[in-house]
Amino acid sequence: MRTIAYWVTTVLLGLGYLAGGFGDLVQPAGFDEETAKLGYPSSFFRILGFWKLAGAVVVLLPGLPRAKEWAYAGFVINLTGAVAAHLSINDPPTDLIPPAVMLALAVASWALRPASRRLAGPCV
Repeated sequence: MRTIAYWVTTVLLGLGYLAGGFGDLVQPAGFDEETAKLGYPSSFFRILGFWKLAGAVVVLLPGLPRAKEWAYAGFVINLTGAVAAHLSINDPPTDLIPPAVMLALAVASWALRPASRRLAGPCV
């Protein structure tokens, strides 16, 4: 059951980050208005999009346990920053749902990962 829960949360997290990273890179119509509302230049999101895609690939592929730790850390930093950014401009609470759900998926995926996807020994 734990393995199934891990894969469900990880695939949903990975798909969310693949879609988000792709959107940040291609920046569809209306993207600039949204990023300006948050106070960020759209160029920032191209960089963020690249790292979202890289993180998604790393958590979905086998191996690379140290890179997985970095990816999970990046997801948590990104998602807590997204929540803070939306709160800082008084966005409606519904705008907090997507990053909060993704944060829950990231934490669950990290906590449920099997031994084969963890670093052996301490992470220092």
